[in-house]
Amino acid sequence: MFKDKIGLIIIFSSIVVIALAIVIFFDGENETQKDNKEYTDRPSFTNVSVHDPSLIKDKDTYYIFGTHIEAAKSTDLMNWERFTNGYQTTDNALYGNLSENLAESFEWAGEDDADSSGGFAVWAPDIFWNENYINEDGSEGAYMIYYSASSTYIRSAIGYAVSKDIEGPYEYVDTVVYSGFTEGEAFDNNSEVNKQWENTHIDELIEADRVSGPNGDWFNNDGSYNNMTYPNAIDANLFYDKEGKLWMNYGSWSGGIFLLELDEETGQPIYPNQDGETEDGRIIDRYFGKKISGGYGKSGEGPYIVYDEATDYYYLYVTYGWLGADGEYNMRTFRSDNAEGPYVDAAGQPAVLPNNTDNAPYGNKLMGHFLFEKQIGDSGTGNGFGYMSPGHNSVFYEEDNDKKFLAFHTRFPDQGETFESRIHPFYMNDNDWPVVAPYPYTGEKLEEKTEEDIIGDYKYMNHEKDNTNNLKYSSFISLKEDGSVTGAVEGSWELFEDYRIKVKVKDTIYDGVLVTQWDPMEQAYVTVFTAMSDKGVTIWGSKLLEESDEAIADAVENELSLPRTDGISKDLNLKTTGAHNSNITWKSSDENALSNDGKVNLTDQEQSVTLTATISKGEVTKEKTFQVTLSERPDEIAEVEEVVEKEILHFSFNGSLEENENKITEPEVTGNRLDNEGGEVDYSDGVDGEALLLNGESGLRFTDGLIQTEDYSVSLWLNPTSLSLHTTTFFGAKDEENWVSLVPMGAASDQTMIWSGSETWYDAPTGKTIPTDEWSHLAFTVSGETIKVYLNGEETFTGDEFPQIFKEANAAFGLGVNYWDTPYEGLVDELMIYNYAISQDEIEELGN
Repeated sequence: MFKDKIGLIIIFSSIVVIALAIVIFFDGENETQKDNKEYTDRPSFTNVSVHDPSLIKDKDTYYIFGTHIEAAKSTDLMNWERFTNGYQTTDNALYGNLSENLAESFEWAGEDDADSSGGFAVWAPDIFWNENYINEDGSEGAYMIYYSASSTYIRSAIGYAVSKDIEGPYEYVDTVVYSGFTEGEAFDNNSEVNKQWENTHIDELIEADRVSGPNGDWFNNDGSYNNMTYPNAIDANLFYDKEGKLWMNYGSWSGGIFLLELDEETGQPIYPNQDGETEDGRIIDRYFGKKISGGYGKSGEGPYIVYDEATDYYYLYVTYGWLGADGEYNMRTFRSDNAEGPYVDAAGQPAVLPNNTDNAPYGNKLMGHFLFEKQIGDSGTGNGFGYMSPGHNSVFYEEDNDKKFLAFHTRFPDQGETFESRIHPFYMNDNDWPVVAPYPYTGEKLEEKTEEDIIGDYKYMNHEKDNTNNLKYSSFISLKEDGSVTGAVEGSWELFEDYRIKVKVKDTIYDGVLVTQWDPMEQAYVTVFTAMSDKGVTIWGSKLLEESDEAIADAVENELSLPRTDGISKDLNLKTTGAHNSNITWKSSDENALSNDGKVNLTDQEQSVTLTATISKGEVTKEKTFQVTLSERPDEIAEVEEVVEKEILHFSFNGSLEENENKITEPEVTGNRLDNEGGEVDYSDGVDGEALLLNGESGLRFTDGLIQTEDYSVSLWLNPTSLSLHTTTFFGAKDEENWVSLVPMGAASDQTMIWSGSETWYDAPTGKTIPTDEWSHLAFTVSGETIKVYLNGEETFTGDEFPQIFKEANAAFGLGVNYWDTPYEGLVDELMIYNYAISQDEIEELGN
C-alpha cells in the first residue's frame, strides 16, 4: 500500500557493492553425505542492492531482477555483478527507450505522474522462462518480465515484455491488469490521468466478451476505487501447476492477493468473465480473478507461489508490514494442495482474512527483524549479525542438486535505509513446511549430523508471530549431552533422521533441520538449526565455537571498556553479560557518587571513582578497574544552553589549498604520515571545478584544534583510485590513543566507516564499500554522544555513546594521512567542516 512512498527516494540510488578479497572454491564431485565443499574454505561475498529480487537461473548463471529496473548476475549466488543502468531513459539496459517501450503502461501510471512525479516507478518484476510462448517470428520460448508501473498506493498497472535473451532488451507486449480506477472522472494530485475506468483496457475486454461488464462493487459509494476488497495491481508472479497450467498471482495490501490463469502461448490473462465464489467462500471477480490471500486493507505484498513435487503442495509466500527500516516487514508462508487455494498456515488458518482483523496471527513467520547480538568478548565487530525488514522474496528450486533458495532484500540494524539482496538456503521440515537457514548461502546442503556436532552453546533467536518494528535480540542457550536445553529457555532436543531436530520449549515442539553454515561473526563454519512450531513460529540457533572458560574470560576482559572515563555527567550503561553468557558485576569505590549499576550523583566539585568489573565464567574470575572522573554539577544559572555561533569551513580545492574565506591558515602538505614532512599534491577534475589529487604518498595537515566543539559535522566527496585497509581520508586525533577516522575500507568487513579508537573502540559502518574510480559523497555528524553517518545522502548508521575526542582539545587533523597507515590515493573535493550537527536535508543537498 505504501511502497510508492519510497519509490522516488531510491530511484536514482547507485548500486554499491561490498567486495572481500578471498575466493571460495568448490569441489566438483557429488557426495551423498558430505557437502561438495570443504569447511575450511572461506567464502567471499559481493553484494548488490536489488529491491524485490526475482531469482532465476540461465545455463550456469543466476540472475536477480528487481525494482527500479535493477538486475544482477552471479555464478555462485554469493558474488553478484550489476548489469543494468536503472531508469536511464534512452539505451536502457533492459527496455531500450524506456518511455517509448512501456508507453502504454505509463499512460496509466509510473512516469512523471502523482507519486512518481519527476521520475519513474517501475517495480517488482517477475522474471520467468516460458518455453511455450509464441514469439512474433513464430519461434517458441521467451523470457518474460511482468513488471509493475505505479503512481499511487492503489493506481497501478501490470504489464509484460519479452526477450529471447535473459539480459534483454525486452520488447513490450501488453498491459494486463489495472487498478485504482474510479466510476466517474477523477484525478490524483500532481496528475493529469483521468482515473475513470473506461480509460483502462476494461472497456475493450468487455467489447471482446472477455469481461462481462463493469462490476459495481469495484467502487465505493462515492465512486472511488474499493481497495478494501480489490487489489493494487503490482507484484506479479508466474508459476506452472502440476497439470501444466500457467498462473499469475499478484497484489499488494489493499484488497489482498489475487490469482489469474494465463494463456501460456501469449502470456495473456484468461479473465473469469463472471463473478462467483469458491467453495470455501472466497470471491471470484470477473476481471481480477480469485482472491487467495489478505484483504480489508491489511498488509501483504510480494506474493510468490511455487509447486513442490516432493511434498505435492503449492506454497504461497507473502510479506507483511511496511518495508522501511522503521517498518514491520516480515516474510510469511501458507500452502495448499490446489494451485487455486485455499491456502492455510501450519495452524490451519486461512491466508484470506476472515474479517477486518489483525493479520499477525495468520501465516507462518519465516523471518523478521533480528540481531544475533555481539556480546563483549564475542568474535566479530559492530553489534552483531542481523536484518531489519527482510522481505519481498522469490523462491528458486535447483532440482539437479536438490537445493532451495529464498531471495529477498533487507535493511540492517543501525544502517538506516541502506538495503541489499540476500540469498538464504531453506529446507522442508518433517511436517513439510519451509524453514529458512539463518545465514546467507555459501554452498552448503543437508548432511548427516552427530550428537557431538550439536552439543554446545548457541545464540538463540525466536522470531515470534508479531508484526513489529522492534529488533529481536538473540539470547543464550545450551544443548546438553543429556538432551536438555538450558539457558534463556528450558526444554529438550532430539536428533532424528540424520539432520532433523525437534526442540521442545515448555509444551511447544519446534520441528526443523540442522545444517553447517558460515557465521560471519565467528568467521567460521558452525552448526545451526532452523525450526518451526505448529503455530508457525520460527526459532534459530547458531552454535558458538568451543572455548575454555579461561579464554572466554580473557576475551571479555580485553574488550571490556567504558565509552568515556572523564567528564562523566550522565548515568553509565554498564554491561552485565559477556561472551558465552559470562557474568559481569560492577563495584564502585564511592556509591554515593557512582552506584554499582552506573547511576551518577553529581556534586559541586569533580569526583574521582574507581569502578571494578568482575568477570565470571564457570570457575574462572577476572577483574578490571577503571578510573572515572565525574564532572561538577553545573550552575543553576548556567542551565540555559550556551549559544554557539555557527561556523563553516569550506575547502573547494579549486587549484588551491586555502579555505574559501581564509578563516584559517592554509593546511600543510605532509609526507606519508601526519607528522612527516615532504610530499606533494596536485589537482584534477572534481565534482565542482577542480579537486585535490593525493598520490598515495602525501596528505594534508590542518591547523591544530580545527574542531573543538561537542557537536560537529564533516562532509566531503571521495573518488579513490585504490582502496587499502584502514587508509584514512579525514582524520583527527587528540593523541595516538584517541582519534576519529573516516575510512573508505575499514575493519568491519571492508565497509566504508567512521572508526574511532583505540582507548575506546567504536565502529560506525555504512554497510557498503565505496567504489573506486567513482565519486561518492560521505558525511557524518556528531551531536553529543550520538553519531550519524551518511553515504550519498542516505543515513546508513546511527549510534550512541560515540566518544568525545575533540571537545576543548587541541587535536591534530589531517586529510589522507594518519600516524600509521597507507596514505589515501585518489581525489577529494568539497570538504566542509561545521561546528554543529547539520540536518539530513542539508546533507542530501550537499550530496546532490
